[in-house]
Amino acid sequence: MNTSKIKKPELYKEGNKKIEFAEMHMPVVMKLRELYLKEKPLEGIKISAALHVTKETAVLIKTLQLWGAQIFLSPSNPLSTQDDVAASLANIDNLIVEAWRGMTNDEYFMAIKDAAKFKPDIVIDDGADLHITLHEEMPGVAEKILGGNEETTTGVIRLKALEKENKLLYPVMAVNNALTKFMFDNRYGTGQSSIDGVLRSTNILIAGKKAVVAGYGWVGRGIAQRLKGLGARVIVTEVDPIKALEAVMDGFDVMTMEEASKIGDIFITATGDIDVIRAEHMLNMKEGAILANAGHFNVEVSVKDLETISDSKEIIRENNVKYTLRNGKHLFLLGEGRLVNLVAAEGHPSEVMDMSFANQALSVLYLIKNKGKLEKKVYNVPYDQDQYVAKLKLETMNIKIDELTPEQEKYLESYK
Repeated sequence: MNTSKIKKPELYKEGNKKIEFAEMHMPVVMKLRELYLKEKPLEGIKISAALHVTKETAVLIKTLQLWGAQIFLSPSNPLSTQDDVAASLANIDNLIVEAWRGMTNDEYFMAIKDAAKFKPDIVIDDGADLHITLHEEMPGVAEKILGGNEETTTGVIRLKALEKENKLLYPVMAVNNALTKFMFDNRYGTGQSSIDGVLRSTNILIAGKKAVVAGYGWVGRGIAQRLKGLGARVIVTEVDPIKALEAVMDGFDVMTMEEASKIGDIFITATGDIDVIRAEHMLNMKEGAILANAGHFNVEVSVKDLETISDSKEIIRENNVKYTLRNGKHLFLLGEGRLVNLVAAEGHPSEVMDMSFANQALSVLYLIKNKGKLEKKVYNVPYDQDQYVAKLKLETMNIKIDELTPEQEKYLESYK
């Protein structure tokens, strides 16, 4: 009996259509699916996954299930679940889904705990809430896990901290660190989808606006580039002098958040840290400034500070709340300060998730193949896997590249 917990099972047909569309735009994952379909390398393997329940995630989950795995899927954000996709997945054998859009904090963590109680052999996470729950609340279960994957920068940081304290209980593949993930998913995926979220929740004109991007990592780079392409005057704030210098060389203004807060029209955070935009910044802001976050957790824009300095708030439209500050000004918070691209839009486009989830699938196979051989550490994906995913992506795009001749290879390997 399927024990899935979803809210809108009647939407399964709409979910089926969305997933079919994603499959058409994720040729690398589909090629891998077909490659291992007869072999069923995950037969008898239990997987717990905490991921954004989107149509792209569904393509990965269906692939792992068709390879023989039993799967428990929970969300990695209370507001990122697409209910029609959850309904579609709940109809698949050997797949339990506990996710719906608008979960309370308690419901969200109950789903995470239920995923942990599934006693998985492999864990796939996006943000590390499932990894941390296993380590802190169910170490007995965690000690028996073969290994795990981590999809995002924030999660890798948390797991690295566990490793540093010698508390990591199983090996973890930092899928986020794959070149074919962060150079493309973080930059092009988040860059486009974050702007999509801002537009869907406001319908503002980007051209001519002063847009402040907090953080110039791969996500921040992508957002800044897309804003610039739409005609915004982009300002970057940073704490890393090298990244700040890079932003200057890329043609952006760089200043402190204190300075930027006085002149920005749109603010998008992408740092992975807490309290990037605080009360003192909000009180500086222009009338009608828009606040959005593209980092994994809803801690970068201090919603607590915003609530404290406001007299009232009002829902203007979906995912857009107007706050009336005590100084009489108004600020607009998008998506509750959560991931704007997943709360107010649909997350990354399928084409870019094709590479990220190809890495997820191959990393699961790598963990199975190397069972018992890996230390309890955070590992980057093998470079040849990264190259393989890039090669497959190019093939699906009908793009050919040159190969080194034997003479060229010899030349590059010679000290002469």
